[in-house]
Amino acid sequence: MVKKAGCEGVTVSRGPIVLGIESSCDETGAGIVRDGKLLAHVVASSMDEHARFGGVVPEIAARAHLHSFNPVVRRALDQAGLRLSRIDALAVTTGPGLPGALQVGLAGAKSLAYAVGAPLYGVHHLAGHVAADTLEHGPLPAPSVVLIVSGGHTSLLLVRDLVREPILHLGDTLDDAAGECFDKVARVLGLPYPGGPAVDRTARDGDPRAVAFPRPLTRTGDDPYAFSFSGLKTAAARWAEQHRLRGEEPPVADGAAALQEAVADVLTRKAVAACRAHGVGTLVVVGGVAANSRVRALAEQRCAAAGVELRVPPLTLCTDNGAMIAAVGDLLVRSGAEPAPLGVSVDPSAPLEYAALQPGAPVGGAGPVGTEPARRVNGGGTAAR
Repeated sequence: MVKKAGCEGVTVSRGPIVLGIESSCDETGAGIVRDGKLLAHVVASSMDEHARFGGVVPEIAARAHLHSFNPVVRRALDQAGLRLSRIDALAVTTGPGLPGALQVGLAGAKSLAYAVGAPLYGVHHLAGHVAADTLEHGPLPAPSVVLIVSGGHTSLLLVRDLVREPILHLGDTLDDAAGECFDKVARVLGLPYPGGPAVDRTARDGDPRAVAFPRPLTRTGDDPYAFSFSGLKTAAARWAEQHRLRGEEPPVADGAAALQEAVADVLTRKAVAACRAHGVGTLVVVGGVAANSRVRALAEQRCAAAGVELRVPPLTLCTDNGAMIAAVGDLLVRSGAEPAPLGVSVDPSAPLEYAALQPGAPVGGAGPVGTEPARRVNGGGTAAR
């Protein structure tokens, strides 16, 4: 802890300053957090470079991280009014993500940690999305139901203590993630990449009831918290194809609005049902698709009707960023968790079990000190033994 004299000579304790690095996909992010407060937040995106390919090209992403790493870190330090020597700890995404992209971020973070003699923490990317909300709304109530919804992930989680206890999976997607569904249908409709924002913009001029798209896995007897968006994607593609076979262009705005409504309906219906079933009073919606206007509006409406508090981060903290990784690092440091070993590596397909992700550590070393290994439940989640 850093001690500083107050205005009346009283000595107060200040927490460590944590620099977070995110490079799992096409955003290079650096954030600085102290005592749960955001001091700096800088992101450089290579999205424009990928747009002409209709998706992220791993080699281009890794090269962009190499070019952006130092400028982004310098801008974050300048934004916070700090020198690198003032950083007390570093946190970096070590998985999941694109292997080359993750390696760039980890190598850079290791170099900075070595340069200032600071401990380094490996962080699970999805735990970062959960922690992003704490930067806006403070500590998560225990327990909370968390809906993570992004281009590569759709999961319902039960979170008690984000950095001290295993994260319990209530349900995950069985195939496509919600954001992936948006991207692929957007391409069919002739909308630009990335598909999520394009669908959201286009849907404003459409009728969400114009097309009766299916609501996957919402029938009685289905897994109540599992998700599946592959069938919805196929239904939307066939709808567009049928119009073109008749020599007509599909009404894109109506298709976008109906697709968005179907996705938002399924996500929010299951999330609120999970809160009711588990007696939880707080729903946290995070990830890139949490920026979708209809998902946010319908979640707000259904949470209000169910008496559930809804927490959604600001739009700038929904997509990938270094601030969310710094937030996890800040929590890990203050909880007394062990830093990563020198040989920490990346795990591109790491399951979400603990917030700390330290591949290469001894067995059991990925969790905070004193935690037991976790076992899988409900098709991919974990629970304490």
